[in-house]
Amino acid sequence: MSVALTATACGSSGATDNTPARATRTASPAPTAQPALSKKEALAQIAHYSKVNNQANAHNNRRLLDTIEDGPLYAMSIADYKQDEGLPKADREKYKPWSYDLATADLYIPRFLPGQQRWYAAVAYSGKNHKYARVLIMAEQPKAKRWEMVAAVDLDDKKQLPKIALDADGYATAIDATSAKNVAAPIDVVRTAVGDNFATGGDLTGKKVFTTTKTSARQIKVHDDTIHKFGSRGTTEFSSATTEFPDSYALKTADGDALVVFAHTHIQRDSVAPGLEIVPDKDDRAWLGTSHSPYFTYTFTCSDVAIVPTTPGKSKLIGYTCRRTDAQGLSTSSAA
Repeated sequence: MSVALTATACGSSGATDNTPARATRTASPAPTAQPALSKKEALAQIAHYSKVNNQANAHNNRRLLDTIEDGPLYAMSIADYKQDEGLPKADREKYKPWSYDLATADLYIPRFLPGQQRWYAAVAYSGKNHKYARVLIMAEQPKAKRWEMVAAVDLDDKKQLPKIALDADGYATAIDATSAKNVAAPIDVVRTAVGDNFATGGDLTGKKVFTTTKTSARQIKVHDDTIHKFGSRGTTEFSSATTEFPDSYALKTADGDALVVFAHTHIQRDSVAPGLEIVPDKDDRAWLGTSHSPYFTYTFTCSDVAIVPTTPGKSKLIGYTCRRTDAQGLSTSSAA
């Protein structure tokens, strides 16, 4: 805040005007939203991520991975490490280094006001004729002041990806998807509907919130196929769980809707009839060992991508990625 003093004027007679000086306040300029970072910087962060990710994955180095990943992606990566370490060495696949094709990646960088968390999205392509598309979310960690990847979700069909609205300088617009003022279905409603796709096959809210897409059909198929896997010998039930990662990232589309990336958690409970036991397979053993049990409970951490309208209408799921991040059971005996 600056203070301006009004000077006293001298008259022609030489007499001094003794009127006290008045202090006036000048308004501070309103803060303006600035891009999270430049396009060059955004590409450099993705390149850095790929380099360090390869170094970490080559040795399942959790500490190193923690410097470039956070949120649901880090949880899923750590689960991959744990599952790999639970396999016999002969069954472990040799790690193959990789990198994103930065020359073809699309960047969507929003503007933020001072104090707001900064993040940006990218879409990376791979395969012949860029057949496959993956949505990436990079977020700046407030305390560490470093950029980390928090989501990487493969799309079922890149043609479903909407055109993102860009301003005259090529920057995107972030939307608060938690509020019904901004989107027809706030993120909690969307997340609940995804959980219902797994829990009931979408019969309660899933089919009401989402239009039919390859992605929503894939989630429902997981429910329909899995609940009958034991036949008359047992049951499988799904349920939603409170996610550890409630953050969502949304961009305004050219059509006025929102492209939203978010996480959800669901539970799978397998149980068999009295006198029977479930034997963990090799992919289960990192969590469950070799102990048999009449029931097991699995926790899945997932990231999803949806197009959510800003006016009344159904949302559209266009991609999701899940990993089992925990498993528990009642130990009753051990395999020979």
